[in-house]
Amino acid sequence: MVITRQDRNIIIEASDSINMGAVQKVIDYINILEIVAKNQGSEEQASDLAELVNKSWWSENKSRFLP
Repeated sequence: MVITRQDRNIIIEASDSINMGAVQKVIDYINILEIVAKNQGSEEQASDLAELVNKSWWSENKSRFLP
């Protein structure tokens, strides 16, 4: 396996014998790291958004859980 940096990119070269499922998991994780690095929201904003999403989800789905 060879890892190099080219301009603003990191290039990973591996043999084709590597498990593609594992490669996809690594790529997904790297995508999350990239998104988190760009995050400019505060902890309070994240909490407010989570509360809003939870309220919306509950109002749409409460009939599935309550008689």
